[in-house]
Amino acid sequence: MSRTALRICPLCEATCGLTLTIEGARVTHARGDRDDVFSQGFICPKGASFGAVDSDPDRLRAPLVRRDGELREATWEEAFDAVAAGIRPVVERYGPHSVGVVLGNPNVHTMAGGLYPPVLLAGLGTRSVFTASTVDQMPKHVSSGLLYGDANAIPVPDLDRTDHLLLIGANPLESNGSLCTAPDFPGKLKALKARGGTLVVIDPRRTRTAKLADRHIAVRPGTDALLLAAMARTLFDEGLVEPAPYAQGVEELSEALKEFTPEAVAEACDVEAGLIRTLARDLAAAPTAAVYGRIGSCTVPHGTLASWLVDVLNILTGNLDRPGGALFPQAATDKTPRPAGPGRGFALGRWHSRVSRHPEAKGELPLSALAEEIDTATEEGEPVRALLVVAANPVLSAPDGDRLDKAFDSLDFMVSVDPYLNETSRHAHVVLPPPPPSQSPHHDFAFNTFAVRNQVRYTRPAIPLEPGRMAETEILARLILAVTGMHGADPAAVDRMVIEQTLGKAVNEDHSPVRGRDPRELAARLTGDTGPELRLDMMLRLGPYGDGFGARPDGLSLEKLLAHPHGIDLGPLRPRLPQPLKTRSGKVELLPGPIADDLPRLRAALAERPEGLVLVGRRHLRSNNSWMHNVPALTGGSNRCTLHIHPEDAERLGVRDGEPVRVKGAGGEVTAPAEVTDAIRRGVVSLPHGWGHDRPGTRLSHASTDPGVNVNQLLDGRLLDPLSGNAVLNGVPVECAPAAEKLMPLT
Repeated sequence: MSRTALRICPLCEATCGLTLTIEGARVTHARGDRDDVFSQGFICPKGASFGAVDSDPDRLRAPLVRRDGELREATWEEAFDAVAAGIRPVVERYGPHSVGVVLGNPNVHTMAGGLYPPVLLAGLGTRSVFTASTVDQMPKHVSSGLLYGDANAIPVPDLDRTDHLLLIGANPLESNGSLCTAPDFPGKLKALKARGGTLVVIDPRRTRTAKLADRHIAVRPGTDALLLAAMARTLFDEGLVEPAPYAQGVEELSEALKEFTPEAVAEACDVEAGLIRTLARDLAAAPTAAVYGRIGSCTVPHGTLASWLVDVLNILTGNLDRPGGALFPQAATDKTPRPAGPGRGFALGRWHSRVSRHPEAKGELPLSALAEEIDTATEEGEPVRALLVVAANPVLSAPDGDRLDKAFDSLDFMVSVDPYLNETSRHAHVVLPPPPPSQSPHHDFAFNTFAVRNQVRYTRPAIPLEPGRMAETEILARLILAVTGMHGADPAAVDRMVIEQTLGKAVNEDHSPVRGRDPRELAARLTGDTGPELRLDMMLRLGPYGDGFGARPDGLSLEKLLAHPHGIDLGPLRPRLPQPLKTRSGKVELLPGPIADDLPRLRAALAERPEGLVLVGRRHLRSNNSWMHNVPALTGGSNRCTLHIHPEDAERLGVRDGEPVRVKGAGGEVTAPAEVTDAIRRGVVSLPHGWGHDRPGTRLSHASTDPGVNVNQLLDGRLLDPLSGNAVLNGVPVECAPAAEKLMPLT
């Protein structure tokens, strides 16, 4: 007999509501939930493939423990015994920083990943923390931290109300949006145009999003910051500046940008000066407008400056914190809003990586530095000798996977929390596999903080946990206990500890709705069937819409949320300044010191001109992370690992469509089939990320049949944005030739 169940899709940042059809213990069909308060029935090919993702036969069903050099199935008790025996001696002999932690992108797509990694990091006390952020969005965190005092205070475009949207380095028709949680992003862009609005796309490729635009500017890769600086300069020169409230440093900013005129940047960007001025004028003239930049503008040499300038344009045109502009979302599980006023500010470089002295950003070191932190000895501190990898595959997602391969083999001990035996987890001494998503609860802690409409949703597991499986929340709780010297304790103790600490702090905060109350009494009032549900109930009740444990009877609680299975709409985004600001001044600090100090490097870029070809990445609608290539329904068609190259470049190099092309970069060489297309500008080639499934020892049966190539192997990891430590993945020089020809070394 079949039944239906609701589930929030965890496969990209759009967080669409799904209605699953279930036969026995198997998901047989997925469609959009028409009653979902946020997505209203929208679904993309990834969500439609939920059942295939969920039932992938290559998903590990039991832990693996390395014995006599081979990974073999083991019991959960044996696995956690091995973890404790492998990690604790390293900590006790070499100190906590000798244990590295790598957190991958899928962590923010699961409830467990939202709740437990912060506890893990606090318990270990390690500074050797590496995440997917430094091959993705860390520049945005850093620029927000410097502007607003909070690295997670990221304003998002008010898509439903804006009159003018400028996208730079973003392709939401393929990605479904990023750092901008918006189900049916394509529909929102079409609605913008239908109501007479304007869509402008700046991208070296004529993407699906660019094809929809009123104006597409094929900028030279890596020059985003120059183009945005010239637009800001135009606003100053033409008297078009009407800064948003609470902004300070406007005059200083004008002086700092004086050299970045449209004429000065035009040749470097390959965009005419007159067009740059038109872009700025149109932005200023629109009744409401928003500038939105994403990964293409982050993963470049000036990624933090480009991210900063996106917000600068919103601020200078008065569109920050304004309906129809860019606003700060307010998630239901955010901490109780503090009163407006000066905060502690945001600091960079509180410590540095051991080998190359890269400064930390937001408590993280560059993922590009992971290999050298393992394989290079220095007089300062111990190398990373043990590694905890949670939902990450850095062999494919970080630069120079070949070096990481060798470095991982040299570790004393390695643990992977991963449903697959992939290019990274094959090196582990213990692999801890979480269950399929249908067997897990879901609430989007991270993505609701970037949502284009305030709402809250929660879904319990659609299918009971299969015998022999362990909930991902329990896996991570037991991992915390095993590596912090508490192996064997009740995993529920982790949740009890967090609840006790959180409520103990809340009752002493002046702005808290539970000020002065007994934390034990509050804990006794929590509802939920599991520790994670108790924590969710606590966060909801203490949050900005919460019931305050009875202080606001109409407010949110888990009980109320469960009574609304399709979610609760909390309304459109609203102006919130100055409350979100945590800068020392209590203002939006337009020209922070680290930004001003990095502007001379941008000035030097005015004279730079790339020689030969440069590489950019690309996204596909049916892909997000590397593991999705093991799902047949999500590969094939346009989702292929091909090298996009312009017809004129192909003719000049003797490259033919469909034939193999050798691509050489500073980190290595790969060979991929050519896809000759005028959808990419001259002088630029493109490879998608997440491919390269040809290493031995994995269990990815479908992905290995069409492995593709690892674009990150073309990078050696030395190119970083200095402020954020973000890897430079776009605009890097490469050489290309037909596979039969020999390539000379890059100079």
